Amino acid sequence: MSPKEISLVLVGSGPGSYSGTRVGLAAAQGVALAAGCPVVAVPSVIAAPSALAGSCLVIGDARRGSYWTAAVENGRLVREPELTDEEGFRRLVENAKILISFEDAARTKFPTDRAISFEQPTAALLWQAWRATPPAVQEAWAKEPPQPHYLRPPHITESKRAWPVTK
Repeated sequence: MSPKEISLVLVGSGPGSYSGTRVGLAAAQGVALAAGCPVVAVPSVIAAPSALAGSCLVIGDARRGSYWTAAVENGRLVREPELTDEEGFRRLVENAKILISFEDAARTKFPTDRAISFEQPTAALLWQAWRATPPAVQEAWAKEPPQPHYLRPPHITESKRAWPVTK
């Protein structure tokens, strides 16, 4: 495929790892720039196999004693990804039909005894979900500048003093 054949670049906007999401967005913007086409950021949670096949709750460990959840139905985002504490997490997973996570539940301690399916979004599934998305939602996503979906502000440390600039 040549760059001239590319008419749109889709990229998963997260939530996900801070660095991984930023690298993915930067790569997508580079490809779109080379191809001379738009880039659209799409919520990564709609691109999991179970998310395209029915109703599920996508869950993740947001660290620092919190979790994130997003409700998806047939590839459509029903509830945006949001942070919750352990008590809120337990309430949400109690009522979900299917639980999926992009993190291996065997290595991540989720506060539930429910079965959690480990799934990964893929580019092909992101495209499939995009095609199933209503045109009005596609247009709204396309109008937004592509940026990561952060659940909380980045944790940074400001420098203690300003360094002099030399000419």
